[in-house]
Amino acid sequence: MTALIDPDRLLDVLETEGMLLAESAENADHGRPVPGCPGLTLGETVRHVGSVYRMVVSWIRDGDRPTRWQRQPVGGESVEDYLRDGLRSLLGELAAHGPDEPCATWHPLEQRYGFWRRRMAHESTVHRVDVQAAVAGFIVPVPEDVAVDGVDEVLTAWFTHRLATLGVSGTRDATVAVRTAGRAWLAEATTERTSAEQVSEAAAADAVVGGQPQELYLWLWGRRAVFDAAVTRSGDLDALAQLWALLRLATR
Repeated sequence: MTALIDPDRLLDVLETEGMLLAESAENADHGRPVPGCPGLTLGETVRHVGSVYRMVVSWIRDGDRPTRWQRQPVGGESVEDYLRDGLRSLLGELAAHGPDEPCATWHPLEQRYGFWRRRMAHESTVHRVDVQAAVAGFIVPVPEDVAVDGVDEVLTAWFTHRLATLGVSGTRDATVAVRTAGRAWLAEATTERTSAEQVSEAAAADAVVGGQPQELYLWLWGRRAVFDAAVTRSGDLDALAQLWALLRLATR
């Protein structure tokens, strides 16, 4: 699941998206609900991302999934500054190591620093979209290269590996071709496993979902409804619904 964009670009995306997330929340009502994160308010969403940054730093330094880290702002610190401080620490840790250097992660086949560059870039991007959509209903567009890489990440890391870790599979055998920006992936769910890989655009499947990179990226992350008009669909709609539902379990 090597990233489709340059590792240094991912660091830039992480910094840009994290800072924009914090900026977008400032001076807004922190009690406002965030539709992209059901059950969370604006302030809780910002705090969550700041907490994730700190968790990853602890994971990297300790070499294992942490059980304790600073999960809340302290001393009157705003949630925005809490996020920014965590972001600076994470950027420093990631920039100090090459993307191919060994590093503990939650993916057994991606035990390297590059995994966290990619994962945190998309963590920040998706939640920045959540915050902006909640505050103003308007979002700064996700760059096409970031969105295409995000499509690949959610399919090859979350749909393929995360569901296996959870012991979750499909309720029926089905394949879905996912297409955008001249690339294609084949996502397969059976009653025993799930998998996804890049394929030629002509690959046959039970169903096809496609669209502009940003809209497909957000659809796969559940920020668009399963039958939202922002993406195109053809073929077996039940197969599409199964893909979308399985991703909700993988990424929750």
